[in-house]
Parts: sequence; structure tokens; C-alpha cells
Amino acid sequence: MFDLPVGLPSELVPLSWLIGVWEGSGVLEYKIGDESVSRTFGHRISFSHDGLPHLNYSSYTWLEPASAADAAAGSASGTNAAEADASGSAAVGSAAPGTDAAGTDAAGTDASGAQAAVAADATSSANSADTHAASGSGAASETNAAEADADAASGADAASGADADAASGADAASGADAAASAEESASVLPPEMFSDERIPLVTETGYWRLSRHQGDGDPGPGMLPGSGERPFTSAAAVETLRNRDGGFDIEVTLVHPGGVAELYLGQVKGPRIDLATDAVLRTAGAKPYAAATRLYGLVDNHLLWAWDIAALGQDLRTHASGRLARVQ
Repeated sequence: MFDLPVGLPSELVPLSWLIGVWEGSGVLEYKIGDESVSRTFGHRISFSHDGLPHLNYSSYTWLEPASAADAAAGSASGTNAAEADASGSAAVGSAAPGTDAAGTDAAGTDASGAQAAVAADATSSANSADTHAASGSGAASETNAAEADADAASGADAASGADADAASGADAASGADAAASAEESASVLPPEMFSDERIPLVTETGYWRLSRHQGDGDPGPGMLPGSGERPFTSAAAVETLRNRDGGFDIEVTLVHPGGVAELYLGQVKGPRIDLATDAVLRTAGAKPYAAATRLYGLVDNHLLWAWDIAALGQDLRTHASGRLARVQ
């Protein structure tokens, strides 16, 4: 049971189920041409408020350290998990295209790329799909050629010291070959995979609020204080903001350290949030990123999410999804 925080502004009640610190895992699956990028990652996000009518948001993701064999096996397993999640999810309806203020290509309005199991109706736990990313595990066994040579040599009758020396040399050569094979396999993996600590991936920060007109009672622009009473300070007043679908229109602004800022428009309806970019701003040095959609749902006390993007010249398609548990 989730209790509303003391002092929560009335405008945040529709978004109150997000408040807290959430942590879990996710899977990245993005196809670029004929190639596909598949990884699993850890994820921690925080929603908080300062007594103002908006939520503060921060997100941090990381790659987990792994051995050479585990990393190779995990990559393959993560790909299979992502495919299973996508095949079992419901398709999301068409989303509004984003406007790229930097002049990049606009994304189409087709959001048919599966947004993982978050697209299932979050208001019905019976229809909720589990988007918990399965992490790849298990290591491949490696045949020890040196042991095989040793077994063969021990079964033979050494007729002379020269023959024994030859057998010993064969064993050493076989062991060297096995070591070289292991070293070659390890060199294929990125060096950071062998770190003993979490490998930072990406961060983002922003604000979530109900979409409404900013009046005289609201602070701003800048640090200018509002004049008169602040609006929408009661449940009855907030109820007037409910839309025709029975939800509340919301605005989300997110900033990425790589030179990208996003403005999302959407709605919160019970324990489900649908978002689509209305505008994307990029610096001259930022990577191509045109539009995105995001989906959040509260299912069995877990926060499920999915994020589709149009980037690197690709249309809107599956990108990442995850499952998080409240830890604070």
C-alpha cells in the first residue's frame, strides 16, 4: 500500500505513484540496418518533489561487470530475452511525431515497434506482462587439449628418453595453444567488461508536471515570485484538469548530457503514462536523435517502462525497456 507523502501538492496526486527511488534491470535492443545492439543493464531512477507542483526526475544506468565467458554468453541470452519480451507484448498505437529543432529528419508516426510488456493495460494485473530483463548466464566449457595429450602419452610405453622428450614437448605446445585460444576470445570483449565495478552508461534528468496554463499565481519566469494565491491547491480544482479520456495531460522535460533536450507531451491515467516527443533540441555536436515515445506502468508494485527512439537515421523503433522495484 502506497501512502501519499505529507505536504504533497494537490497537482501531484495523479503522479504520486511514481514518487520514490526505483532500482532494477533492463534490456537494450536496437537495430541499425542489418546489425542489432543487445545489452542488459542496471537502472536506478528517482522521483521526488520540493513542495512545488512538479516532480524532480533523475535516471542512472550502468553495465554490470562480467567475465569473458559470462559476458559472451550473457550477450546472446540478453538478445533472446529481448526478442521474447517483444513477441509477447501488445502493440502501442500510433504516436505523434517529434519535431527536431536542430533540423534532423522527423520520425514517422508509427509506433508499431513493440514497447515491451508495459503496453499491457496497467490497470489490470491479470493482463500485465512481465518485462523483467533476463540476464544471460552460464559459461561455455572449453576442451583442454593438453589433458588429452597427457592421457594419450601416459597410455603409451616410452621406449626411449627421446620419445619421452617429444611427448613432453607436445604437451607444452598443446597447453600454449589452449592459452592462446582463451586470450584471443577475451580480446574480442571490450576492456571495461572486466572491471570489478559497475560501468556507468548514461544519465538523464528532468521535470514531470500536469499540463496547464501558467497563471499569475505561479512563479516565473526566472526567479520572479507569483502574485496572489497559487492555483490548483485543492483536489476539486485539480479535478477540473481531467481530460476527456479520464486522465490528466502531462508535460515532461528531459535533458541528456550528450547535448539533447526533449519535451514530451502525454497523459497519466491511473497507473499508466504514455508520452511522445513534441520537440527535440540538439547541440551541433550531438548524435542524430529525432523523436521518441515512452511508456510507464505500475504492475504488481513494480515500475515497468519502455522507450522507443528514432535516431541515427532510423525510424521510430524498439530501443530499451526495464522492470524496477521501489527501494525507497
